[in-house]
Amino acid sequence: MSETKKAIDRPSTAPPAVNSVDRFFRISERGSTFGREIRGGFATFFTMAYILVLNPIILGSAKDKFGESLDPVQLTTATALVAAVMTIIMGVGGNLPLALAAGLGLNAVVAFQIAPLMSWDDAMGLIVLEGLLICVLVVTGLREAVMHAIPQPLKQAISVGIGLFIAFIGFVDAGFVSRIPDAANTTVPVQLGGSGTLTGWPILVFCLGVLLTIGLLARKVKGAILISIVTMTLVAIVVNSVADVESWGLTTPEWPDKVVDTPDFGLLGHFSLFGAFGETTVITVVLLVFTLILSDFFDTMGTVVGVSAEADLLDEDGKVPHLGRVLLIDGAAAVAGGAASSSSATSYIESAAGVGEGSRTGFSNLVTGGLFALALFLTPLLTIVPLQAAAPALVAVGFLMMTQVKSIDWDSYEIAIPAFLTIAVMPFTYSITNGIGAGFLAYVVIKTVLGRAKEVHWLLWGASALFVVYFAIDPIEQVLGVK
Repeated sequence: MSETKKAIDRPSTAPPAVNSVDRFFRISERGSTFGREIRGGFATFFTMAYILVLNPIILGSAKDKFGESLDPVQLTTATALVAAVMTIIMGVGGNLPLALAAGLGLNAVVAFQIAPLMSWDDAMGLIVLEGLLICVLVVTGLREAVMHAIPQPLKQAISVGIGLFIAFIGFVDAGFVSRIPDAANTTVPVQLGGSGTLTGWPILVFCLGVLLTIGLLARKVKGAILISIVTMTLVAIVVNSVADVESWGLTTPEWPDKVVDTPDFGLLGHFSLFGAFGETTVITVVLLVFTLILSDFFDTMGTVVGVSAEADLLDEDGKVPHLGRVLLIDGAAAVAGGAASSSSATSYIESAAGVGEGSRTGFSNLVTGGLFALALFLTPLLTIVPLQAAAPALVAVGFLMMTQVKSIDWDSYEIAIPAFLTIAVMPFTYSITNGIGAGFLAYVVIKTVLGRAKEVHWLLWGASALFVVYFAIDPIEQVLGVK
């Protein structure tokens, strides 16, 4: 934000509050107006409303250990409900223009990493547990220790790796990439389309969607991802009505009989807090929770600081006002997401769009949260989006997360090698946990070889020890005679 803009947005002498609402949210004090806050609330909603489509698609396309899938309609309701409630709570409790919803990347961990190992109830229980542990970290002050334990380049590499993983999921879900079974019918390297070539109308919709999305992003159009999803869904509906399409996959793009319907809250409360410990090894559960905390906690820190800085809300020491309260609400959002079976909810960097429209306080969250609440009744309209219209958004999000790669010092092998392994192992093994483990272990080993083991934080040593057990669990179990 330029100094000129800051001067315009925040006058040196704030006008007096016009009413109690203004006084509570400090709207005039922060150089804002009700009009700016309302515009900002709308802008934030329309730049992140794509999660109402993507979250049900990501979670709904996966199956748990027992072959069960979550209902897309119920997922849409749960996603909208958690986003509405937690965004409003953040506005009132944290007084920051910071909206929350189900986290992309985190939902991928749940869908493709955790659910295949246990039931959905157990997987969502881990999300609740993760959120509770984050709250404990905040209350005890351990967040500072966790923040400093992992080198910044490794945090950035984790985000980049998750971005590539999400993009890969988008390519696969759309059918742009498919697996090639060998003679034994096992999964081996992938290919273009279903047979080495791109065929069918659904693939065309996906390709056009990717081109539209990247074009809008290049022009820095606000709400680019949502515009692309809506446009390509309409295209898909037209294509489906005039062409002979064999299959669209999970969702066929057909206009619903009714646009408004009663919300289905069937997934609320379906979680088992400690059920995961009965489905897989304790070490695996610990590492899964650690992965969730790592992704959630640091993404939140970056988002909170970034949005606050853009809104010119940092204090003279560069700190976020009421940071502990903000982080506590974010941890509670993870708990709420797990309890509602919509995956962990977290702060959204798209909130910066609202800041760009003038948001400076939590009042804008009342607008954003209200719009999410309204979406509860539009589930029939939100569940007609086919994978081919939504998957371009996953590719776009992958790109946006990939941009952090520029901040890694690739000339320094002691950090570049762990960062590379973190980034590469995630999509290549279809596992976020594996990527984090590979990066941590490489970092510890290289530091030790260079005679600088003391530079490694004790928390990182502990995590690396867990990952050694994680990767070597099979021989360990054989030695102990438990397998």
